[in-house]
Amino acid sequence: MSINRSEMPKLGFGLMRLPQKNDEIDLKRLEMMVDAYMGAGMNYFDTAYVYHEGDSESAAREALVKRYPRESFRIATKLPAWEMKEKADRDRIFSEQLERAGVEYYDFYLLHSVEDGNIDKYEELDCFRWGIEKKKEGKIRHFGFSFHGSPQLLVRLLDEHPEVEFVQIQLNYIDWNNQIVHSGELYRILEERHIPIIVMEPCKGGTLASLKPEMEEKYRALRPDSSIASWAFRFAGSLPGVMTVLSGMSDEDQMRDNLSTFTAFEPLSDKELGVIDEVRTAMLNIPLIGCTSCRYCCDGCPAGISIPDVFRAVNTMTMYREDFRPRAFYNGMREATKTGRASDCIACGQCESVCPQHLPVIELMKDAAKKLDV
Repeated sequence: MSINRSEMPKLGFGLMRLPQKNDEIDLKRLEMMVDAYMGAGMNYFDTAYVYHEGDSESAAREALVKRYPRESFRIATKLPAWEMKEKADRDRIFSEQLERAGVEYYDFYLLHSVEDGNIDKYEELDCFRWGIEKKKEGKIRHFGFSFHGSPQLLVRLLDEHPEVEFVQIQLNYIDWNNQIVHSGELYRILEERHIPIIVMEPCKGGTLASLKPEMEEKYRALRPDSSIASWAFRFAGSLPGVMTVLSGMSDEDQMRDNLSTFTAFEPLSDKELGVIDEVRTAMLNIPLIGCTSCRYCCDGCPAGISIPDVFRAVNTMTMYREDFRPRAFYNGMREATKTGRASDCIACGQCESVCPQHLPVIELMKDAAKKLDV
């Protein structure tokens, strides 16, 4: 059964950065957000085994699966290489995912964050063949992978595994020509092969939702009533071949804004694309840390450092050329969450081994310690 693109919503609900209360997912708020999203006629939910320290799939069960007919929504989850040591782990994790979400099958199932550093694990454990077997069993409707690797690896995988039905890539206007992320090149490879594309990080972890005033003014001059984030989402959604654009929505305001953008979706005009080019050029002249706050680095950090929040503080210092508020945020965040200081980093490298952006986290933490731990 091939994917019916016409039935896929343009906006997908990413269950990665959900609203929280007392350090737990706020199910009441999540239910309201699910209702707003479903009420707008959209129905694709993206979760993963590791999101919210393993609680995302269970939250989907409570806020979605128990409250809506199974045929009314599509749900996707992912198999993580870093949680497996042997072939038996594939079925162990998958069984746990079915139980967590309270479903008998997943509409979309992905090998998680495939890249040059972990493809050997997926191949060693025969995960591609395993995924197709699960599809034959009716436990998976569509099989693909999310990808953070090189264009060369993507071409190789598509050649070796023509059974792959879709691919999820990081795509946004600031990373279009990035020589690490390769948004534009990965997009072109998939579009040339007519492989459906699901977009993650269209707003680059929220960094494209708030820009320097002079950059935002360029956008507001053309669309004064549109949010800054909407430009990033429209960029991704305007590209031919893009089936669904994911947004990891954390609150009701983000949900309302995204629904406004996608309910009556307007592709970017040539003039608007020109303005995005201007903003991109200006942004690329500002050296920021390309962290998307996926938080893969946090779970195994022996020093308990909230690495994305450290980088957020450093980037704010860089972008706005001021120290007081970023340091206040950093110190308040550490006190509230009881997390470590940047200077507590022991350079173990665990963070770098799982970072989808391939950031030199150890060196960046040394720099952050000099700026924040003063």
